[in-house]
Amino acid sequence: MASFGILFIGLTYLFSLFSRFLTRIKPEGRKVILKDVEWETLPFTNDLLEAKLFKQIMFGPSGFKLRRKDGVPSILSDHVFGNKVRILDEGLILEKWNSTESKELPDFDICLYVPDEDSLKPLTNIKCFDWHMSEKVDNELSFKWFDGTQGGEVKVAL
Repeated sequence: MASFGILFIGLTYLFSLFSRFLTRIKPEGRKVILKDVEWETLPFTNDLLEAKLFKQIMFGPSGFKLRRKDGVPSILSDHVFGNKVRILDEGLILEKWNSTESKELPDFDICLYVPDEDSLKPLTNIKCFDWHMSEKVDNELSFKWFDGTQGGEVKVAL
């Protein structure tokens, strides 16, 4: 029995050495490291907005502070937003957090941000992490959501 234990420990040690050797010779590839102290350009916003990590909920979403890249003071700096951004002709659909306390989440306002007017218009309130914009017909948006047990659809007018 003792010889089996010594053999097992020895094999584990050999595999550990082999794994360490393989990680040294493996090419690094391209890494992207987001630093929570730097502002980064938000993709697909025509170089208009920058985001900075504000809060990371363990096993949950990340909250970001947003600002305009052109330096114009904005209503965006007063709020925390989720990482879902949708681009429309009318503006940007943003997920505005109503709280940053993990016990009070999910509680989001889906808002339309119009950059030309610097206005943030609340469209609807959704209390789950899993939501998406399903369709846009004329001046009406349809959002679908699912909270793990039930789902629904909300239609709002722009």
